Amino acid sequence: MCEIGSGGVSLVSMAMRTLGSAGVRTACLSYLFIHYALLVAYVARSSDIITNSLGIPLWESATLFSLAFGGICYFGSQRLIGAVNGFLVVGILASFTSLVVVASGNLQWSSLLEANFAAAPQSIPIIALSFVYQNVVPVLCTNLEGDLSKVRTAIIAGTAIPLALFLVWDGVILGTLPGIAGNSNVSDPLELLRSNNGMVGPIVEAFSFLAIGTSYIGFVLGLSDFLADLLKLPSGQNKPLPYLLTLLPPLVLSQLDPEIFFKALDFAGTYGVLVLFGVFPAAMSWSERYSDELQAPVAPIVPGGKVTLGVVMGGALLIIVSEIIKDIMQLQGIH
Repeated sequence: MCEIGSGGVSLVSMAMRTLGSAGVRTACLSYLFIHYALLVAYVARSSDIITNSLGIPLWESATLFSLAFGGICYFGSQRLIGAVNGFLVVGILASFTSLVVVASGNLQWSSLLEANFAAAPQSIPIIALSFVYQNVVPVLCTNLEGDLSKVRTAIIAGTAIPLALFLVWDGVILGTLPGIAGNSNVSDPLELLRSNNGMVGPIVEAFSFLAIGTSYIGFVLGLSDFLADLLKLPSGQNKPLPYLLTLLPPLVLSQLDPEIFFKALDFAGTYGVLVLFGVFPAAMSWSERYSDELQAPVAPIVPGGKVTLGVVMGGALLIIVSEIIKDIMQLQGIH
């Protein structure tokens, strides 16, 4: 922003400046992978919820969800989309509060002291995925006119609030389901919670559907804009091709595997988020600070120098490599 004298800096433009054309291609592929993987997960989970509620086939549920929410994105004005999102967010907060109150009725505090540290590494891709906000940091910097203290406050507060909600939710799950911390066979704790408390089921379905709905809208808008830019279509016009390329592949892929929701989340967290928002920012900062070809127009903001950047890149790459090895071993086990 200092160099060009204005906002509007994107991840792609930063990658081009610091990492060159190879960096841009990797950034674009990672961006596409994250968005398609998550859209597949959202369509798969929402179709399960609709099928459980209405008793219609999964493919009909998936088509209904994609047409309804995709139609809002394509035909709706910014005002309508904002109103729908606002309604969904209010519903999310109400259902989350209800869920915590109802589910915590059987809370056993002693269960919160149980731990299974061996299972912790497997959760890192999902944790990374849960705290993805880096794609909006360039927009944030532009909107806050490069005010460093405001940007830092927004990032810290914007991370702390969902962290608090995650900790409350994890506390409810771990405290309500004794022994779950040491049970490696549990794939979906919500199923156990439903079986233990009949009131939880409908609230969980409502919360999940509302949360998926607002996320789906955001990702459809983001991916369709990205594809329109990639296809060099005129800006400010809703062309059908980007939306078809955004909506159809996730709709088809979501019907291929009943367990694709969890697989898509895991793959997006490992191979998308950790590359694009783990390795890339540190690599761009390294190039910005230490490359002979570039001269940073501002002093380093994050302390620690090469050690900090090395830990970020090395940690992300370590998780990616370990997940690749695990996936290869699983494939060999299947065959």
